[in-house]
Amino acid sequence: MTEKPRRVSSSSRRKSGQPNIHKRKPSPPIITAKTSTVTQSAATEEENNDLIYGCHSVLAALESNRQLNRIWITAKLHYDSRFHSLIQTAKSKGTVIDEVNLQRLSQITHGGNHQGIAAQIAPYIYQELEDLIKKAKANNDEPVIVIADGIVDPHNLGAIIRTAEALGTQGLIIPQRRATGITSTVTKVATGALESFPVARVVNLSRALETLKEAGFWIYGLTAGGGKLLHDMELRGAIGLVIGSEGSGLSLLTQKCCDQLLSIPLTGKTPSLNASVASAIALYEVYRQRWSDKLHLEI
Repeated sequence: MTEKPRRVSSSSRRKSGQPNIHKRKPSPPIITAKTSTVTQSAATEEENNDLIYGCHSVLAALESNRQLNRIWITAKLHYDSRFHSLIQTAKSKGTVIDEVNLQRLSQITHGGNHQGIAAQIAPYIYQELEDLIKKAKANNDEPVIVIADGIVDPHNLGAIIRTAEALGTQGLIIPQRRATGITSTVTKVATGALESFPVARVVNLSRALETLKEAGFWIYGLTAGGGKLLHDMELRGAIGLVIGSEGSGLSLLTQKCCDQLLSIPLTGKTPSLNASVASAIALYEVYRQRWSDKLHLEI
């Protein structure tokens, strides 16, 4: 089993001359689903859940500091004095702001009287990244945090959350853009796991990975091929496990941020795995190693 070196700061690595292992060629995706179909159906489902629209309804939600996943608004209303400062505040808290035309709003609201604005209420209160990391390290000597790099299917995200919480993972990080948030569908698929499982939503995923590194985490990216075999790595210490999107896997920028890419060995004719299944296998291996070490110590 390959043993990893201790995590040190990026500045220390440069001084010690430790080789940079971030630069890698693009790797195959975790699954081979048709991205356009998955993205379109997932986006439609997300938009239809927890939707409010109309000036008075959305304004009331903004004024009460209700957490919103996304706001669709016309350019004219965006800069209206009633909304502009509230929209900016919501954006700083992680709400995605999309400027759209009236036709798009009519599609989202299925012909409802939207008055130029609609919003999706978040059924979950996100945590700040720094708070998530702090609590993870306080609650476990070897914390594990899952990072979802662009999961667009709420069923996949819900399944990942359910498995991660069941195995004892300390939390999840998701990007604000080009990914599903915590919707009602995600909550339903997670079957209660979100009641005790913290999720942080970040604007810049690469920056979040660097923040994890500075906090002592080793970042492993899961890929269908080209990485070290999962069972050959010693997966101990503080770990950040990155799961790629359904269609394209890990982005090139995310790959560069990873300390090591890992692959699950497959011997059948199916070339890759569903994102939630792959994450379950990888997380099980992480905890299997820890359980095994604990058992040996007890003996």
